[in-house]
Amino acid sequence: MVLELLVGIAGLIYGYVKPGKEDKMALLKKGSMIGLALGVIFSLLSLFLGAGLLFAITTIVGVLISVIYLTIIFIIGTFIGDWLEIKLKKA
Repeated sequence: MVLELLVGIAGLIYGYVKPGKEDKMALLKKGSMIGLALGVIFSLLSLFLGAGLLFAITTIVGVLISVIYLTIIFIIGTFIGDWLEIKLKKA
């Protein structure tokens, strides 16, 4: 819960501080690529440390889903940050 809150706040700050609208699809693609890379790295580490193939595949999927989940929370934060940027800088 704390990690999600921190990621959301980071997205809010990112959306507010960076001028203009953010490219949400590019953020999602970048987050997916990072999740896939981390999943592969962690699964290869688990294979080399003696875990089974099923555990390694589960690790890839789990890490990928977790990173995409956090990326979506970050993107929601950027939506809110963009909205705040428009509302507060107008006044």
